[in-house]
Amino acid sequence: MRYAILFDFIKKHKFTYLLGILFMFLASYIQTLFPKVLGQTIDIMKINGFEKNAVFTNLLYILMIAIGTLIFTFLWRIIIFGNSRKLESYLREKIFRHFLILPTQFYSQRKTGDLLAYSINDISAVRNIFGPALALSVNSIVVCVATIFFMVTTIDLKLSVLTLSSFPIIIIFILWIGQEIHIQFKIVQENFAAISDRVQENIYGIRVIKSFVQEDKEICNFNQLNNNMMDSTIKMVRTSSFLSPVIEICFSFSFVFSLIYGGNLVLNGTISLGDFIAFNTYLTMIVHPVVSIGRIVNLAQQGLASLDRLIEIFNVKPFFDKKNSINQLTEGNIEFRNLSFCYPNSTKTVLENINLKVPNGQTHGIIGKTGSGKSTLANLLFKLYDIEYGKIFLNGKDINEYSMQGIRNHFSYVPQDTFLFSTSIKNNIIFFKDIYSDEEIEKASQDSNIYDSVIRFPDQFNTLVGERGVNLSGGQKQRLAIARSIIKDPSLLILDDALSAVDAVTEAQILKTLKTIRKGKTTLIISHRISAIADADQIIVMENGRICEQGNHRKLLEKGGVYYEIYKDQTKDQKKS
Repeated sequence: MRYAILFDFIKKHKFTYLLGILFMFLASYIQTLFPKVLGQTIDIMKINGFEKNAVFTNLLYILMIAIGTLIFTFLWRIIIFGNSRKLESYLREKIFRHFLILPTQFYSQRKTGDLLAYSINDISAVRNIFGPALALSVNSIVVCVATIFFMVTTIDLKLSVLTLSSFPIIIIFILWIGQEIHIQFKIVQENFAAISDRVQENIYGIRVIKSFVQEDKEICNFNQLNNNMMDSTIKMVRTSSFLSPVIEICFSFSFVFSLIYGGNLVLNGTISLGDFIAFNTYLTMIVHPVVSIGRIVNLAQQGLASLDRLIEIFNVKPFFDKKNSINQLTEGNIEFRNLSFCYPNSTKTVLENINLKVPNGQTHGIIGKTGSGKSTLANLLFKLYDIEYGKIFLNGKDINEYSMQGIRNHFSYVPQDTFLFSTSIKNNIIFFKDIYSDEEIEKASQDSNIYDSVIRFPDQFNTLVGERGVNLSGGQKQRLAIARSIIKDPSLLILDDALSAVDAVTEAQILKTLKTIRKGKTTLIISHRISAIADADQIIVMENGRICEQGNHRKLLEKGGVYYEIYKDQTKDQKKS
């Protein structure tokens, strides 16, 4: 069902919603009693020697109406607006959970700013449907129905029909405007997403912008997006601004008809002065609910536009493990059989006919030019992309037989582009898990060669690294990420150019330590530098998505092929430096 996520929430809170709507109904209905009591009071007071007790009684009724309206309004606002805030929290939690289980290719096709717009603006717009829009709707319906009923049955039918003849025009106009607002609000949300994405991108890339003196250019780009946002918002506001004036003009004619025709009825004695005043009070009372229809339509159309955007996201299928998936990976035996792969929505073959065995306990190095498919192999091992059966095997079983959680709990991956959370060094190492002792944390930091740097900080392991690790150097961030990976003692460790920012001496120390602590465990080292993989048990050389050479360092040099050329180029550069 398209709106199942909303129905689930409403079903769970149906009793409080019904109670809130009941209180709204009572508050709105009680208000409609005021004009009739006021009219009766005036009819009593126009008689010479009127009964004061009757007037006092009616004044008491008016006071009770005011108190009743106050109490019931207070109750429904707590319930309805409270539920709308719960709905907002519920939807935000749902979409956050959904984001976390969506496949990687989803994020390669969506901008961060757009996803932020879903989580903030769109959810707030949906909340307005079940908060202000719902309240205004119930109030408008009850007040309009009750008011028209009293006008027709207790005062005069013909006068009521004449003064309310503009209603069909108002309804048609509201429906037309509503469709326009729906379309324009979608454009506003898209422009908001573009601005959010631009701001976030500029904040993350501020050092690059300043380095290339691109501040003025980025300001110009932002101003263009900002003007688009302003223009689309003004256009929507201009459209919605027609509602209230048109409704008020129509009601102005209603008041003119009421004064002319209703005044004659009073003069003719058809209705009393009190009834005439009550009628005009009813007419005044009905103006606000009808004018509110414009705001209801505005809120509803904005909410429905946002709801359509949210439903589109919720309809993106997350990855689910098959039943009875394997959760344990005690060893790191890996085999690729005739593996070919293209990224989603692309026809370019990234990997072609890959056949490779990595026995448990060995260290394999993978080297090749940029775009040769090295990192893609790591992505497929972590099930970041779907792969057909019979292509990748772990411990003799197809990778699709394993649960995603099982694989990622027993494997560790350190990418070149390291991500650190804006928290302490300790939390970045343990990844917010309270299962590691201080001794294990120190050991992992020593093995990754980051320990000496950490203890020089004033707060040591409690030092805050800043957003995305801004307070650390590139090499420190990479070593911290390595510590985060090796503290798990994974069955398979993949370093994807994870030593590119460290110097040669530090690189050698880390590799030497890894060789000791990873004994009996499988390690894949992906690198552009031969120094990082020279001691590997086997070295895989990739070119254009294929394995072109394979062997240890000595044999590959003796072969004099692609690996030898890379080695020659890198040693030449080292001699120059």
